[in-house]
Amino acid sequence: MAEEVSEGTVEERFGVRIERRPSQSRLSDLDIRSWPKWGCPPGKFPLKFDAEETCYLVKGKVRAYMKGSQEDYVEFGAGDLVVIPKGMSCTWDVSVAVDKHYKFEY
Repeated sequence: MAEEVSEGTVEERFGVRIERRPSQSRLSDLDIRSWPKWGCPPGKFPLKFDAEETCYLVKGKVRAYMKGSQEDYVEFGAGDLVVIPKGMSCTWDVSVAVDKHYKFEY
């Protein structure tokens, strides 16, 4: 049975901040729809973040494994607002194709 998550619940692991199911007013305040879009198919993608990234997943499911670890990960998916810190290296294990809005803070 899937765990029920309250709207706007925030958690942080390994420096990654995940806001589960932010409200429509919160998304409007951030002007998410004006941000660029990016997508990828299922697969594994090593990534290094040279800037802080805030992204909102429209579709998809990701486990982001911390660099050098097969056990330390954060999981996020459709409907989540995610902030990934500058300097993070991780591998995205995408189980459901991702469609997201994103912006970088340099």
